Amino acid sequence: MTCEHPRTDRLFAIGSAYRQAKILLSAIELGVFSQLATGPLDAGELTRRIQVHSRAARDFFDALVSMSLLTRDDKGLYRNTEECDHYLDQAKPTYLGASFDQYNRREYGMWGSLTQALRTGNPAAETHGQDHFGSLYADAAKFRTFVTAMTSGSLLAAQGIAQQFPWRNHATLCDVGTAQGCLPVQIALAHPHVRAVGFDLPALRPAFEEYALRCNVTDRVSFTEGDFFKDRLPPADVVVLGRVLHNWDLETKRMLLDKAYQAIPKGGSIVVYDMLIDDDRRASATGLLSSLNMLLWTSGGFGYTATECTDWMRSTGFVKTTVRDLPGGNSMIIGEK
Repeated sequence: MTCEHPRTDRLFAIGSAYRQAKILLSAIELGVFSQLATGPLDAGELTRRIQVHSRAARDFFDALVSMSLLTRDDKGLYRNTEECDHYLDQAKPTYLGASFDQYNRREYGMWGSLTQALRTGNPAAETHGQDHFGSLYADAAKFRTFVTAMTSGSLLAAQGIAQQFPWRNHATLCDVGTAQGCLPVQIALAHPHVRAVGFDLPALRPAFEEYALRCNVTDRVSFTEGDFFKDRLPPADVVVLGRVLHNWDLETKRMLLDKAYQAIPKGGSIVVYDMLIDDDRRASATGLLSSLNMLLWTSGGFGYTATECTDWMRSTGFVKTTVRDLPGGNSMIIGEK
């Protein structure tokens, strides 16, 4: 009589998932997808262009094929898949590789400290209380990686908000924690009647203004320096807190919602968007993994569900709250004043 045991495939796939992640991150870092965007290449030419060792090249390229990130034809020519060609070619405006650059340079190593963070509750990143962004911005290389990653990580959500929110009913926008200004730029491009302000620490001004200039929206988008722990938010018909609340403890989350409420006129709206935890806390790992990422990055941040955020909004005074899915794994919660 034989005894059947549960299969181990899924456990090993999850336990070794770091290998696939690092193959993708290294391929982006080495420019594999950008090189192949110009046309198919054989292993020898691709090896030469991205400057990897011949011992490693074939297994590396074919691993990308096995992961459905590249294809290889009968002649041995490698090509991008459609999604990689669209999103991982640095020459295209749809490039999202800056997010993966952040994963590669900062988060991949930080996640090696997860067990310690789970035991202590302390972040792996170097932080100084509320000023963990100030600490990050003090390092020029980390600053550039971070702000471009914020744009990359927000782009699909910002485009979704531009399409789904009723901007025809509003004339002004304030994006809190704007970084490079991805959201104000996307709204300005889609809705020329809207005048948008990006609100953030003074260190972000050059990156914001450079990005707005590159996107040709400087006549409709401007930057306001400020610290939301100390300053009022600029008044606007719509205040957006995008991927901001998850960085902070509950007291700060409520404080930010209250400041947004004070900045919005009657008839205006707040928009919160983030990678939310599903209400049952079991249907999707995305929001939970994002929350654990905040454990590693911040001294008090945590993710939240749509129901929790809706309750915070209503206790602040917002009414008629609605939740909508956005591209890129995000969701937005709209509250009216």
